[in-house]
Amino acid sequence: MKTHRRARGRRIARALAAIIVPLVASGAAIAMAATPSSQLAASGSAGQKPRNETARGTIVKLKVHAVKNLLAGSNDRVHGSLSTRQPGRSVVVETRQGGSWQNVAQVRTGRKGRFSAEWQPGQVGRYAVRAHLADGTAQGKPKGKVTAYRESSVSYYGPGFYGSRTACGETLSQNTLGVANKTLPCGTKVALYYQGRKVTVPVIDRGPYAAGREYDLTAATRDRLGAPSTGTIWSAPL
Repeated sequence: MKTHRRARGRRIARALAAIIVPLVASGAAIAMAATPSSQLAASGSAGQKPRNETARGTIVKLKVHAVKNLLAGSNDRVHGSLSTRQPGRSVVVETRQGGSWQNVAQVRTGRKGRFSAEWQPGQVGRYAVRAHLADGTAQGKPKGKVTAYRESSVSYYGPGFYGSRTACGETLSQNTLGVANKTLPCGTKVALYYQGRKVTVPVIDRGPYAAGREYDLTAATRDRLGAPSTGTIWSAPL
């Protein structure tokens, strides 16, 4: 009797399995069909970083260097290099002095993408300098300022005048930075350069009145430059 019951139970279990298994399989198929392909791909590559299929473009950088202090009329050397180290690329050098950019030189890069060009500042003053590839794919940032000077005969003044008012309304002291000039308007900035040292100061007084001298330096200005009491320095009204 017990054997008969066990056989009957096995037949019922097989019959139920024949019904349930197809139902489960069909449900899984429906769920797979409803799942977005992006989720399927993600689940199939768990633990792996997605590949970046976009190729990154090469960024071309241009480094530029220039002589910062020179006499007007002399040659200024501008040099630099391409980050891609490509030879044969056309480089345009431009300068600006208060107005628009002007093309002053054009050269080609040589070995390792290096270039060197020369230009000549024709006027006294301060210039911005930059370079860029002729095809526009790279441009170097302006590298500071280039100052073109002229030679000027100078002397200095101060002792005996401290505490007095200058022609431009300043009270002169041992620490006053400035120059005296016969014609430049009061407050005009003047760049001064002497043996590697430089300072920019305003016109604060009138003078000098000795023949052939262009500026009188205050004692503080002379000391800042390390200039002699009388002599020749470089100057550039700005």
